[in-house]
Amino acid sequence: MSALTLSKIRFCNGTWEGQIDNAPASSARPEISVRLLDRTIDTVTLSESETAPGTWTLAVQIPPEAIGDGVQTFVISDTKTDQKLGDFTLIAGDPLTDDLRAEVALLRAELDMLKRAFRRHCLETT
Repeated sequence: MSALTLSKIRFCNGTWEGQIDNAPASSARPEISVRLLDRTIDTVTLSESETAPGTWTLAVQIPPEAIGDGVQTFVISDTKTDQKLGDFTLIAGDPLTDDLRAEVALLRAELDMLKRAFRRHCLETT
């Protein structure tokens, strides 16, 4: 189980920012991945806090191809343990009366993560 925790800082100017706490104080960079559907987002930066050991700032630049009508759910996970740390959703287009579509999109993203973990487990045990 991952000891890392993720807290949102802000979402501004096309960049989602969060703070990762409880990383080992050994300056070992946490292995973080951000996924949209079944694709890894490569516009992610991770910078260590100079004042608080074990604290990192995560910045996710939203790629232009992810901006459009509908619901886009980004899932942030610890690559080392394959555990979900958090998520955020971008909704554009027609105004929504319910955010049921966001919940369904999040479930799809989590199901994709579970499928990858299960496939990896099956490969490792054979």
